[in-house]
Amino acid sequence: MNTKNFYWIAIAAFIAGCAPKEENSKVKLMTLDPGHFHAALIQKTSYKYIDTTVDVYAPEGPEVKDFLNKIEGYNRRAENPTNWKVKTHFSEDYLEKMIIEKPGNVMVVSGKNSKKIDYILAAVNAGLNVYADKPLVVDQEGFKKLEKVFEIAKKKNLLVYDIMTERFEVTTGIQKALSMKPEVFGMLLDGTPSEPSISKESIHHLSKIVSGKPLVRPAWFLDTNQQGEGIVDVTTHLVDLVQWEAFPNQIIDRSDVEIISAKRWTTTLAPDQFKNITGLDSYPEYLQKDVKSDTLNIYCNGEINYTIKGKHAKVSVIWNYKAPEGTGDTHQSTMRGTKSDLIIKQGEAENFKPTLYVSAKQDENFESNLNKALQSLQGDYPGIEADKISDSQWKIVIPKVLKIGHEAHFSQVTNNFLKYYKKGKLLEWEVPNMISKYYTTTQAYKKAMEK
Repeated sequence: MNTKNFYWIAIAAFIAGCAPKEENSKVKLMTLDPGHFHAALIQKTSYKYIDTTVDVYAPEGPEVKDFLNKIEGYNRRAENPTNWKVKTHFSEDYLEKMIIEKPGNVMVVSGKNSKKIDYILAAVNAGLNVYADKPLVVDQEGFKKLEKVFEIAKKKNLLVYDIMTERFEVTTGIQKALSMKPEVFGMLLDGTPSEPSISKESIHHLSKIVSGKPLVRPAWFLDTNQQGEGIVDVTTHLVDLVQWEAFPNQIIDRSDVEIISAKRWTTTLAPDQFKNITGLDSYPEYLQKDVKSDTLNIYCNGEINYTIKGKHAKVSVIWNYKAPEGTGDTHQSTMRGTKSDLIIKQGEAENFKPTLYVSAKQDENFESNLNKALQSLQGDYPGIEADKISDSQWKIVIPKVLKIGHEAHFSQVTNNFLKYYKKGKLLEWEVPNMISKYYTTTQAYKKAMEK
């Protein structure tokens, strides 16, 4: 898309934004430039309150073709097929066309992170709600635009919501629920930089299987100028979970956040690994800056040590080339309380499946309190129970039916968005906490770059 056209976008957005908002009982999606497979995962499920016709605005190319193929696959599958009807609008001025034509009321965007905030700003100026894959911004310049986005959205009564799938991972949900039981967890400790009160580590893989097929990533996904570095990308989920778990239903202001330290480092890819991921025989010109001795070096790893309201937190993201056979992306998390620690592990001992442990701290009534707490959670997590490992440690046994997997979490987040859409507003803490979340990631990136 040519940036000179942004002048016309601004005019079109102003005109469209001034038009009266049409009442519609259903959400009608417009998917813009779907460059990441998360855009398709939103439509892996059918929804009662989403129109089955979706308009796609994008330039022609392999990325939108992959998106359309995934949707067609969901429609044709034998079990629970969807019935999406896709209207394609291919052009180089796809954003301008969407703003002018505006056939829907919610813009979905999942693609190049460097462009995302400009798409979002144009959408809210045009009076459109936004349902966006993370991260919304990858640098401080983008963060300033995001603040403007929320100002406009508030004036126009629009929703801007980022897709936080990890809130729906069952072990994380139970970890949070138990941390809110003072008879089990007590209170969150203040922690220290070396032993934070809450910590999270996420390990991802560049080569992976999505919807049963090997994922072909666009080469730009490996360019940090377009995708953003790991410290501002996947860490978005981790920073969000820290806020969501440690300070449930609380508003967090940026003044509550202090970055102590941050670092970044690279993952290397050999030419054959690059080809396996992208299908390309050689590195594009825009990646040459990161190539040394025929090896691609990607700054996709990052770590942030910080405090929120005086509580020490640590998040780290690591990208490897490929997961060991039979495994996948992993998540580890610890919450340290005065009465117990709540620990999620996903190592070999756990068969590489997320497993929640409760480690007690000298309380003779602890087992009874834990069982009572688990009983009180049966409404949300039916069938969970504690398996005693030692006098001070229990493993939380979770029925398989509750372990629905990462791809299914997209429908859960979407249904949550639909509830907000019907009410016409987000929960009181969502917007200020989104602002604080992206303040944390972009400030950490700035600090890491200073090194």
